[in-house]
Amino acid sequence: MKSMAKNSIKTLAAASALFLFIQTPSAYANSLSDLKDEKRQIESKKDGLDSSIKNKTNAITANEDKQQKLLDQIQTLNAEIDKTNSNIKNVLAEIQSTNKEIKSLEDSIAELLRKIEERDLLLEDRARAIQAGGTVSYLDVLLSSNSFVDFIDRFSAVNALLEADRQIIQDQKEDKQKLEEQKQVLEGKRQKLEDKKAELDRLKASLDGQKAEKNKLIDQLEKEQEKLKSEKVLLEKEYSEALEISDELQQKIIDEQKRLAEVARQQEAKRKADAAAAAKANAAAKAAAPTKASNSGNSGGGSSSTVTAPQSNGTWIKPTNGRLTSPYGWRNIGAGSEFHYGVDLANGTGTPIWAAADGVVSYAAPLSSYGNVVIVTHSIDGQIYTTVYAHLNSFNVSVGTEVSQGQQIATMGSTGRVTGPHLHFEVHIGAWQGQAVGSVNPLKYIPL
Repeated sequence: MKSMAKNSIKTLAAASALFLFIQTPSAYANSLSDLKDEKRQIESKKDGLDSSIKNKTNAITANEDKQQKLLDQIQTLNAEIDKTNSNIKNVLAEIQSTNKEIKSLEDSIAELLRKIEERDLLLEDRARAIQAGGTVSYLDVLLSSNSFVDFIDRFSAVNALLEADRQIIQDQKEDKQKLEEQKQVLEGKRQKLEDKKAELDRLKASLDGQKAEKNKLIDQLEKEQEKLKSEKVLLEKEYSEALEISDELQQKIIDEQKRLAEVARQQEAKRKADAAAAAKANAAAKAAAPTKASNSGNSGGGSSSTVTAPQSNGTWIKPTNGRLTSPYGWRNIGAGSEFHYGVDLANGTGTPIWAAADGVVSYAAPLSSYGNVVIVTHSIDGQIYTTVYAHLNSFNVSVGTEVSQGQQIATMGSTGRVTGPHLHFEVHIGAWQGQAVGSVNPLKYIPL
């Protein structure tokens, strides 16, 4: 009976062990699958943003091409308008010249009218004289001559009178005809000029209308261009981690780091003194203790489920567990690029964030597009360094907190401008004075 019970217990234990063996890899597989899905989602969102930025850039370029074509058309219209204005100016000059000719012609017409009026008066006087003296013909004048000489004189006088009358009548007729012709020339020239000016005015009005329409289209395209650029800037901001903070806040952070730099130096001095004392005590203890085999290597219980910081093989440690998704340096954003002043390590929300080295917290609060941020000031062999931990879900330290290497200071999140949960990590030589000042590639110090 006891043997059966023991066999049952063994069977149950084996089954339990088998279950745990199967269950643990399965859970790990599920976790890995979730991480892969999360990575795909982040990459998909980044690709979507990148595609949207490129589309906006293409739309802006197409808009600029449209504007350029319209501007070219407006330039052509301007040339035509200038030419039309020049023609109008020439026509106006012709009209002015014609008006002078018309004035001169009107003076000539007035002179003709005066001559015609004088001739009319002369002819009227001649008619009245003849009427008053009776009907005396030129033949009666010739026959009443006293001698041949008198006849010749009278004949010459009669011929002169007849010729004068004929000339007056001929001049009168020619002047009246000339007057009518000049009037017709005047009216014809004036009408042609007025027609030409009206045609040019219509052409100018048409060109001005076309130009106004083109200008209206340009205005619409410029408004659309501003909208496209604004939308592109928003997309780039969503993708970018560029900081936008006030000078006052930045100076406040700098001043706080200056104040705590001495604390970091004192912390380093104490750490070195403690390490030296511990080494001395260990050496003394080893010298005094008897030599014996140690069997403590496997004395501990099962492994803890708590995620612990990696062991240091030097001055720095990796600040979190995660995939390197964006290295230090220039990176593309749509059709443009920006400088990335840190490295991005992606993992799930809540992943522990550890202090990369011993130091003192000099900033712990939200900071522009970085979201929640912790800044730690370090003193290493007398040299001040600064590490920045951004996009945190939460943090459990405050300004002035002294932290040890590997101590959890925050958890990973997606606060600020991000495309998914990750840690943005920076290393600066000296105090942090903005993204660019003293920025160095973290890979030079920390194996990621």
